[in-house]
Amino acid sequence: MAEALKCKVLVVGGGPGGYVAAIRAGQLGLDTVLVEAGRRGGTCLLRGCIPSKALIRAATRFEEIGESLGKDGALGIRVDGRVSFDLAAAVAWKDGIVDRLSGGVDMLLKKAKVRVVEGWAQFRNAKTCTVKTQAGAVEITAEHVILANGSVAAEIPPLPFGGNVISSTEALSLDRLPERLAVIGGGYIGVELGTAFRKMGAEVTFIEAMDRLLPGFDKELSAPVVKWLKKHGVNIHLGAKALGCEDGEDGVRLSFANAKGQGQTIEVDKILVTVGRRANTQGWGLENMAVDLDGPFVKVDERCHTSMRNVWAIGDLVGEPMLAHKASAQGEMVAEIIAGERRAFDPVAIPAVCFTEPEIVSVGLTPQQAREAGTEIVTGKFPLAANGRALTLEAGNDGGFVRVVARKDNHLVLGIQAVGRHVAELSGEYTLALEMGAVLEDIAATIHAHPTLSETLPEASLAALGHAIHA
Repeated sequence: MAEALKCKVLVVGGGPGGYVAAIRAGQLGLDTVLVEAGRRGGTCLLRGCIPSKALIRAATRFEEIGESLGKDGALGIRVDGRVSFDLAAAVAWKDGIVDRLSGGVDMLLKKAKVRVVEGWAQFRNAKTCTVKTQAGAVEITAEHVILANGSVAAEIPPLPFGGNVISSTEALSLDRLPERLAVIGGGYIGVELGTAFRKMGAEVTFIEAMDRLLPGFDKELSAPVVKWLKKHGVNIHLGAKALGCEDGEDGVRLSFANAKGQGQTIEVDKILVTVGRRANTQGWGLENMAVDLDGPFVKVDERCHTSMRNVWAIGDLVGEPMLAHKASAQGEMVAEIIAGERRAFDPVAIPAVCFTEPEIVSVGLTPQQAREAGTEIVTGKFPLAANGRALTLEAGNDGGFVRVVARKDNHLVLGIQAVGRHVAELSGEYTLALEMGAVLEDIAATIHAHPTLSETLPEASLAALGHAIHA
């Protein structure tokens, strides 16, 4: 006979949305149960954001050491002898970071008095699910249910996952560096990982169906990234469509049609498919919960409430942007609503960061988006090449810049974008400026420490006002 549990709040999914919702609910004194089949942390911590950034860092360090080889070493640093990259060792270092963070999540859940049930939740109605655990079945009935089931990597019919066709999950756990890697899809996941593997020494080829890489960012932002890829010998096929693959004499043979519809074939060791992610709506009984859908996503209102009373959904399950920080913010909010607080999910902007070479940050509206909305704007742009700190960090020679978009009439800041080394760390200031309703004069009049990269933001604001000091 199954063990029966009753609770105030049942959270399904232990990713950045689910575990944050559970911790906050526990902090607020709500009797909370979290169901997760695997380790706590979700895709972001275990198979996405954190492990990918760890390997990107390892690859970048290897590249930097390589630049010091020989008599013309960078920064006056010279390395004699051979430098090699051990992917298995890098993966082990990455796994150590993941273990530490996942363990930290477990400690926080315990501190908040959240009960964790390990297994896969199968719902038979909106408020009751059965979880098959190693100790036996557990039936859980809750007053409130928070669905935080996340998303899974999307595959394409010509290249189903398996063998040498891998998703980002497998790419982050390889024990041997593929000498030749094909990346299907030129969005941020594909370009981040493709860049990292190129730095490690792999020969990389991109197959992208659209007419440019990183279509989620405007061309001005993605241009320095594309320049880096071409400079480092990355092969890029745009307007191309993958057709299939078969085992070859030396690896796997990938067939694709180029922009002219002509068939081409290349031999590679691995094919990395990064064509996006889809909401994880299948295999756990969503059809038994009587909640409305919005296309492939669960439909929610401004409070993340579904069409079923006391059933909530957050994160990737409810649509774009599929970002960990959005899921966490929604999870915290829903827990507080259940506890009786008045909340709504209405952010001014959600930052997007791409950890390519160089990095890209985009918050709020781009110039094109603002104009398409019928807004008359002014823009200001400041090059990283004119910033002293950027030059000392070797971040000023890749075409990077910071751009500010504001209304022409009242100078309200509508968007801030940047491309360049280390700019990801400035995303918080950009988002705060929009959330606080800053105008150009606010940013320009705020004294920023010298020498720091942050000085580029007031300089860009001054440029929008027509009187930049250092450019």
